[in-house]
Amino acid sequence: MIVIESKRKKTETLQRLYPGAVIADVTSHATDELVRLSPFYPHGGIPVPFSEGVTATCVEAVWQGLKVFETADVDVEMFRNNTMKDIKRTVRRFGRPLGHRKGVHGTELLGYIEARKQIYLPTYRWMLEHEVLPIIERLRVASRTKTVVLLDYETNCEVDNPRKPLSHAFLVKAYVEGIYPYGPETDNSEGCEKKESKTDKPIQLSLFE
Repeated sequence: MIVIESKRKKTETLQRLYPGAVIADVTSHATDELVRLSPFYPHGGIPVPFSEGVTATCVEAVWQGLKVFETADVDVEMFRNNTMKDIKRTVRRFGRPLGHRKGVHGTELLGYIEARKQIYLPTYRWMLEHEVLPIIERLRVASRTKTVVLLDYETNCEVDNPRKPLSHAFLVKAYVEGIYPYGPETDNSEGCEKKESKTDKPIQLSLFE
C-alpha cells in the first residue's frame, strides 16, 4: 500500500501514524535516487505538450513556462532551467495569472484544472514512463508487502481540486497502483488518510543498494 504524507511532518508523528512503515522522500530535497521523481529534477528532453519539437529540462519547467500572466506570456527560457532552482513564476512578479497557453505558439488559454489535465498530468506521466521506470518498479514491489509512505510538500490527491497544487507523490502512487488519473477512476481517499496508531520506528526506503 502507498500513502501520501507531508514532508513537513515530524518523524515522531509519522511513527504514530504508520508503525513499521517505509518512508520515502520524493521531493527535490531527497538524498537518494528518489529525487528523480521530483517534477523539478532536470532529466532533459521532456516534450512540451502541443509544441512539436520543443523540449524542457523538467516537468515543472513545462508547467511554469507555459503560464500566461497579465504582464508576461510563455517563457521558453524556463524550459532550459536545469538547476532545480528559480523555476517558479509568481503573481507578485507578473500579475494575475490568465491561464496556461496550449502550446508555445498556441492561441488557446487553458484554465487551471484543464491545464492540469492536458499539460501537467501527461508531462509527468511521460517522465515516469521514459526516465524512472526502474524506480517505479521497485516502489511497486515494495508496496506489495509494506506500507510505503511517500513524502511530498503537497498532499492534495484530488485532480479536480483547484484550491491546492496537486501532489506529485500522489501521481507516483496513481501510476504504481494503476488508479485515476493514470488508470480507472476510483476513490483515492484511502491513500491520503491519516490514521492514528502507535510505536515502531519507520525506516528510510532503500531501493538503490
